[in-house]
Amino acid sequence: MALWRVRATVDDRPGYLSVLTASLALKSVNILAVQVHTTEAGAVDDFLVDAPDTMSERDLLAAVERGRGRDAFVARAEAQGLADQPTRALALAGRLAHDPDALGESLSGLLDATEVRWRPTGSASSFTARRMTLADPAGGAFEVLRSAPAFTPAEFARAQALLELSGALLRATDTQATLLLPSGDELLIRPAGRDDTEAVRRLHARCSAAVRSARYPAGVPSDTRLRQQLEPTGGLTLLAVHDDHAVATATLLAEGDLAEAALLVEDAWQRRGVGTALLRRLLTWAGRSALAAVVVHVPADNTAMLRTLRRLNAAPTDRDGSMLTVTLPVPGAPATATADAPDSRTPHGRAG
Repeated sequence: MALWRVRATVDDRPGYLSVLTASLALKSVNILAVQVHTTEAGAVDDFLVDAPDTMSERDLLAAVERGRGRDAFVARAEAQGLADQPTRALALAGRLAHDPDALGESLSGLLDATEVRWRPTGSASSFTARRMTLADPAGGAFEVLRSAPAFTPAEFARAQALLELSGALLRATDTQATLLLPSGDELLIRPAGRDDTEAVRRLHARCSAAVRSARYPAGVPSDTRLRQQLEPTGGLTLLAVHDDHAVATATLLAEGDLAEAALLVEDAWQRRGVGTALLRRLLTWAGRSALAAVVVHVPADNTAMLRTLRRLNAAPTDRDGSMLTVTLPVPGAPATATADAPDSRTPHGRAG
């Protein structure tokens, strides 16, 4: 028996797939995996099959045509083709997570490309039957070529998902850095994860009650809520780490194109530029994510935090009782974006 890849288009009507599979079965062709791609021309059925050794490419094409398949493509397949498409895509995503520079090779493997070219000038992502253009999150664009079979919308969507993963990995890498303080101390600035819950709990324990209450007016969050804050959907939380101890956190919670920042710096590390450095990195991330505005809610008596915000060119504040709402400029955002900042009466949290 021999492995083959077979792709053909059939009418997207009940029973037409069974006609094609029956035609293959009559020739003792065993179907190992099947995918269906919906297109305007009909349903594109993609098979991995095990066929008798005596069967030729011409025999397979004839079986497909008798099964009402058209625009058929037949090619010998390797043993690794036995992995189904979701498993294959996950394996490539795992490779990309370990080597973010392998995007071109990952796209080639995902799409069975004939050739992948990178160009320094970017363009909008699009595809035709033989060519797919994909904007590189790091700049430029990939041009993916395949002589046959024709690209499908499902394959384009998979490639776009891989690009989104690559962009997220690049943003995470960009936010990791070493911060050298005037005192000579070095801090590692990196994205937080749910595994950091206990480290942040210990940070809370070392902070004074005043610092904790400024950050959490409603009380320190539960472990479940804290884990959500450490990996916010559509946002970012950064940690400042010294000798394996978290000494500060900064969180950006996004909703649409608006976001709110919150900051917590351990007492012993305040007034040393840590908060300013963290907020600058959050604003850079906000600019790359095309957010329009970032606000910070801060108690009116938190003079240290207000000084930090003024160093970041904070816009005039709005007051609601003892709380101030300060709008921070986002790199690259329109100057009018601050007019649509989130309402200070419905904050996600506080900065302190």
